[in-house]
Amino acid sequence: MRYRLLGASDLKVSEIALGPWLTYGGGVEKARAIDCIRTALDLGINLFDTANVYGRGAAETLLGEALADVPRVSYVLATKLFFPMTQSDRGL
Repeated sequence: MRYRLLGASDLKVSEIALGPWLTYGGGVEKARAIDCIRTALDLGINLFDTANVYGRGAAETLLGEALADVPRVSYVLATKLFFPMTQSDRGL
């Protein structure tokens, strides 16, 4: 795996990221999604990109479960927010 520095920081991120947009928390069964995340880690992917609206929070929940016993310093979790999550929420 090749890595790059993130901006002007000393944070190294993999050139390939794994993102769960239409898959984790809905489109792919939980065990298979966790296996995918573990395989990504084994291959050196350390950048995971998500957002609160992916599966209405289900993707973030699944990533949290899959990464729970992984040392926090070994991966970078990027997330985004903007859209409303409920009927009473205006979003960002």
